[in-house]
Amino acid sequence: MRQKIVAGNWKMNTTPAEGEALAKAVVAASSEVKDVTLILGVPFTHLCPVSKAIAGSQVKLAAQDCSAHDKGAYTGEVAASMIAPFGAQYVILGHSERREYHGENSAVLNEKMKQAYANGLAPIYCVGEKLEERESGKHFDVVTKQIEEVVFNLSDDQFDKLVVAYEPVWAIGTGKTATADQAQEIHAHIRKVLASKFGAKAENTPILYGGSCKPSNAAEIFSKADVDGGLIGGAALKAEDFIAIAKAF
Repeated sequence: MRQKIVAGNWKMNTTPAEGEALAKAVVAASSEVKDVTLILGVPFTHLCPVSKAIAGSQVKLAAQDCSAHDKGAYTGEVAASMIAPFGAQYVILGHSERREYHGENSAVLNEKMKQAYANGLAPIYCVGEKLEERESGKHFDVVTKQIEEVVFNLSDDQFDKLVVAYEPVWAIGTGKTATADQAQEIHAHIRKVLASKFGAKAENTPILYGGSCKPSNAAEIFSKADVDGGLIGGAALKAEDFIAIAKAF
């Protein structure tokens, strides 16, 4: 059975103190969640306080990005080697906002993947299409290319540690949500593409849905065969909502 995951992407929200309080609230309620991996994707400034807040609990820690470089004159960048010592086990890479606002392409993401693996971080690799790509019927091609240009460069051992997150970019922060059937359709496509390179191993790869998932629709989305959880944005900023989503399986 594939790992079930509910990961929160806090984005650029909360102060460190607020983030610590939110993490403690998630930990306090985490006993209500069974057989689901809970991950908090926090800003770099929050890694220290949140790592302390979740110590000894079932809650895991993720960074929201890492540098493509191991060290050097890259002002403002944060290396994977600086993230791992805080106990982070995951790093979100290729998020649509990084692709859109920071011009991240496959060449950059390949280097970031190398840095993540070299420092023991499991990537949560994001793929997904924009509204115009969905409406023009190019969504399958877009997602296939994002996988082929990055994931296909992984070794079998690296692939075993990968988590994929599908983000319908048109459904992030817009209030729009892909239907459960739409989510299943493209998740199944993603798994088929992964299998074309990695064979039966693709059956073990968690694929998360990342578009406006909330307590009211999580159960329907998670009921689909190829949806293994969610990469949660706004709803992850309230512990009760985050936990409610995790209980929706």
